[in-house]
Amino acid sequence: MKLKIFFFLFSFFLLNKQLVFSQQVSKIGLEEKIIKQKAIDFKVEADFIKSQSFYLKKDWDSTLVYSMKQLSKKNSKALLDYCHYFRGVSFYNKKLYKEAIKELFFVSDSFELIALKNYYLGALFLELKEYQKALYYFKISEKIFIDLGESNNLENVYTGIGSVYIYLKQLDKAEVYLLKNLNLSKKTQNNDKICSSYTNLANLYYEQYKDDLAFFYFKKAYELSKSIKNNNKREIVSRNMAVFEENRGDFKKALGYRKESEQWKDSLNDQNKVWAIAEVEKKFAVKQKQKEVNVLQTENKLKEAQRNSLLYSSVLLLLLLGASVYFYMQKTKQNKIILAQKEELDELNATKDKLFSIVSHDLRSSVNALKTSNAKLQESLVTKDFSALDQLLHNNSEIANGTYNLLDNLLNWALLQTKQAYFYIDSLHLLSIINQVAYNYKPLLLNKNISFENRVAASVFVSADQDSLKIIIRNVLDNAVKFSKENGAIAIYTRASEDGFCHLIIEDTGSGMSEAKRQELLKETVLLSKKGSDENIGTGLGMQLCKSLVHKNGGTLSIESQEGIGTKIIIRVLKIENNG
Repeated sequence: MKLKIFFFLFSFFLLNKQLVFSQQVSKIGLEEKIIKQKAIDFKVEADFIKSQSFYLKKDWDSTLVYSMKQLSKKNSKALLDYCHYFRGVSFYNKKLYKEAIKELFFVSDSFELIALKNYYLGALFLELKEYQKALYYFKISEKIFIDLGESNNLENVYTGIGSVYIYLKQLDKAEVYLLKNLNLSKKTQNNDKICSSYTNLANLYYEQYKDDLAFFYFKKAYELSKSIKNNNKREIVSRNMAVFEENRGDFKKALGYRKESEQWKDSLNDQNKVWAIAEVEKKFAVKQKQKEVNVLQTENKLKEAQRNSLLYSSVLLLLLLGASVYFYMQKTKQNKIILAQKEELDELNATKDKLFSIVSHDLRSSVNALKTSNAKLQESLVTKDFSALDQLLHNNSEIANGTYNLLDNLLNWALLQTKQAYFYIDSLHLLSIINQVAYNYKPLLLNKNISFENRVAASVFVSADQDSLKIIIRNVLDNAVKFSKENGAIAIYTRASEDGFCHLIIEDTGSGMSEAKRQELLKETVLLSKKGSDENIGTGLGMQLCKSLVHKNGGTLSIESQEGIGTKIIIRVLKIENNG
């Protein structure tokens, strides 16, 4: 008879054990503190924030939904651990024990709440009656909680270990852990927990037929239950006392405890009904509130759609206006470019026409002079006037050289204008270049009895295109010879400079030029100067060509001159150091 009653009583012990496990989450302050901190650390993860919020509210279904949404994303190790932990605890509370174990096994050993993970695994294996595994995880959890000094959590662990030992029939060990649980409960002065500890110990001793000890703890649990508000626990304690008194044969006391137990049971049922009604009312209020929220959301969406429509229309209008302004500005800019190009083209055409006019006049004059001179040459040959013959031959040579130089300059200027001229910048020995050019002018220098002096040092090297540099020097030297009187002098030398350039100077003692003429020759224009009455005044094509070629070589050209005294043409080109 007593054995039958023991199993009836032991079922209450299991109910009490389950009560301890189901309530442990709400008692763990450390867990809530850490989880709230994680919500701050991962505030950008909306699904994680929702899952942890529902977890703390014990809304297990919502916790499972949002933790799964978070797991579908790319997560850090810490986020993965917390999501799997939330899911494991949620499945445990929904009594889906195998699913809970799978989730908790995904949690790594570096997890901050590793002690609770092992505690839940112990509780899960206990529910599945795999007692050795349950004991293994409870023991790991016990060690970690001791190291952390978490006595509040140790109470639950000791209850779990004691329960395992009861199932394994190792009642002495079960007694040790249930007593540990009682001592910790007394330290916390939590009457609810102390009452549970008394009840657990009473059932243990009752199973061992230690009736005196069992009655002692049943009685203490009953007396303490009067100071707690847990009607379910009061009903269990009163029923335990009733069964115990029935086994002792004191049916009068047993009846009293039975009535008290039934009163607490009815009270609990009434309370449950009140809670159920309150829950229904709460759900109804939530639904009503949700309807209001839905209406407001619909209104907000309509307002937002209207606002967005207005915004998009404004943006579109601004874009159209901006595009119109942009295209207008682009068109204006293109018109200005076209106008500038037209003006430049008109100027180029004027230059071309002027060039053709001047060059054709010069060529016609040169050819006509050559024709006249040849006629005189024939007459001198007939009369055998050898002195006149010599003079006419020299005149023909000068006319031919001038015409050749004019045509050569015209060709080079045309190549430069059409961008067909080939340039190759190289290191050039300046003295050798000048000697090569000057050699062709020896007959002309001798004819006018002009002294020539090349004072350029043999150590000077410049960076330039060889052909264009020869054209520059030839044109300047040609002008120096042309504008020098008989018995004049021409000198070529360099001037010291610290700016990295070589200043090459070609100086003559010729007729010089006025300041107006000097400014005209240096003017940045493609138009050529007009031909004057003096036969020595040229088209200006040679000087225009020299300026363009000097600029092409990265240098500059300047003129120093006074009428009746002479002229200095200064060519500035890049100098190369350390060349011997």
